[in-house]
Amino acid sequence: MGLNQRINEDLCGLPVGERNSITDVPGIRIGHKTLRGHGRMTGVTAMVPGSQIFAEKFPAAAYVSNGFGKSMGLIQIQEMGYLETPIVLSNTFAEGACYEALVRYSLERNPTIGVETGTVNPVVLECNDGEMNTIRDLAVSQEDVFSAIADATPECVEGDVGAGTGMVCFGMKGGIGTSSRVLNIDGRAGTIGVLVLSNFGDQQCFRLAGQVVHDDLSGANQHEMRHGIPSDIDIPGVDKGSIVAVLATDLPMDARQLHRLAKRVTVGIARTGGYVGNGSGEIVVAFSTSNRIHHRMDAAVETIERLHEDAMDVCFRAIAAASEEAIISSLMHAHTRIGRSGIIHSLRDVLNTSANLPAGK
Repeated sequence: MGLNQRINEDLCGLPVGERNSITDVPGIRIGHKTLRGHGRMTGVTAMVPGSQIFAEKFPAAAYVSNGFGKSMGLIQIQEMGYLETPIVLSNTFAEGACYEALVRYSLERNPTIGVETGTVNPVVLECNDGEMNTIRDLAVSQEDVFSAIADATPECVEGDVGAGTGMVCFGMKGGIGTSSRVLNIDGRAGTIGVLVLSNFGDQQCFRLAGQVVHDDLSGANQHEMRHGIPSDIDIPGVDKGSIVAVLATDLPMDARQLHRLAKRVTVGIARTGGYVGNGSGEIVVAFSTSNRIHHRMDAAVETIERLHEDAMDVCFRAIAAASEEAIISSLMHAHTRIGRSGIIHSLRDVLNTSANLPAGK
């Protein structure tokens, strides 16, 4: 039985989208720039939700489950409730380059910014890839961000690519993962998708399709598998790292409802064995493409659609399933790599044979 089917059955069989990706939400595109070699094991992932996003903003929310992170742009999202730039993911020390690149991207497309109107709020999310990547080299440049944005397509490559190149999840190779669920609410079809950058977890707590599989990992060469991971990650009960997620939907929601939806990503995190540890940053940005917020005031009163609160339950179930699967998918699509401190094995290689694994996406 495939992983998709097993997770779907756990949550009442909500169907996945055509690509089983956040790009099943119409208009969403994902691009990567991967940097490998000369001690580099890092990169950039860009989510481009459409053109003219500054002039026609998306309702948005940010949720911080544990604030051990250095993300940019969350304060204004929390205050104003909208998204006005693409979202860029990378490593912790790349945030400055990513921020300036998003500013330049926005200035090029909006000549009134900083002259006739206000400034712009770039959104950058990060995880620390320093175990595999020589992070002090500050290898990510603005050009890498522009490249990731330019290469964005509806086909989202997963695993150790882009921002996920140097990430470690549950002591194994992590990275980019995505999934989606299709809903029908009172005759109206909609999609909820999630994309994660996975870099968290204590291997002894890891669950696959609801089952604790730590004993199944015991046949691997544990010394080699854990070589290069900080010693405190190997201490049972320590969940150190981060996971950031982006959630998108074409269902009509306001910022408050998106905040409620973003909270449910933690359900997926918990289902894989994460528990939001002291040194782990869990941060989610959520937005809806259904409503648009005009930058310039056309009227003093704006009218938008939103779901009734009683319709939110099925959305919560959808994001719980999609976020769990996105995390597993990040592991399933990653490859064993030799990084700065040694070898980090993929989930498939740790289990040593694909026959022991549920079929992936």
